Amino acid sequence: MATRQMDISESESRPDWNELLEHVTIRTPDDIRKAACFLRDIARSKGFRVALCADIASGRPMTDAAGNSLNSDIFGWVKHSERWWEDGQYALHSPVPRACRYESEPFWCDKSGFHSAIPNEFLDDIDPSSYFAKMKGPYSRLIIVPVHLPFGQVSANSFPVIGPYKGDFALAYAKYGNLFGALTRRLISGYVSVSRTSSYIASDCRLSRREAECIRWASIGKTDEEIREIISGCRSTVRYHISRAAEKLQAVNRTQTVFKATQLGYLGNSH
Repeated sequence: MATRQMDISESESRPDWNELLEHVTIRTPDDIRKAACFLRDIARSKGFRVALCADIASGRPMTDAAGNSLNSDIFGWVKHSERWWEDGQYALHSPVPRACRYESEPFWCDKSGFHSAIPNEFLDDIDPSSYFAKMKGPYSRLIIVPVHLPFGQVSANSFPVIGPYKGDFALAYAKYGNLFGALTRRLISGYVSVSRTSSYIASDCRLSRREAECIRWASIGKTDEEIREIISGCRSTVRYHISRAAEKLQAVNRTQTVFKATQLGYLGNSH
């Protein structure tokens, strides 16, 4: 059923969030391009450009159903110096994806550092000067939207302001951060869902309390003997629980069992 085309200016005040989100919802690969175009137009109407990265651990560029690069074909990053997705070391050396590993809400940055709505000491320790030194053009400030996805996947997305910005950029962040954040999360989550080609973790995997407990202790380097003492059991019981967890997670060894359990959120960060 056809839907009314929304005037971009309608999102300026009290936006209809359901309608906005519908425009960036991706249910099939054919939806990717129109969702990206809508996000581009929303950002442009506010004075920003868009740069998306669905998975900082992957070298695959985001593409539409025809295989066209979203960042070059739709968002206009065409110069050789702008094609960061072709840099195999980008996620390792760039401060932007690094910062996205430590923050889940939209934040912004300039040459002085990263700035978040709630103080984050991890961001305080990351120096963005190398990022701005490599940027070509008048992109001195940007809003960043991290998206933390299932199985530990991290998406890093940025909205550089177009042209020199005069005034307090914190006000622009306060005005548009939530808007860009909501639209980006919906677009990225849909894109990842329709782009996923295989599943390497069993669906509906349920670990018992004892299985999760044994893996949690194993994840911080405890041996079977040490875990036995902690849970007041026997070594064979510890091995049984870890073996059962590996079977449920379709893991081939102890290391992969810990890794997959971490991806599914069974271990947390309490240790």
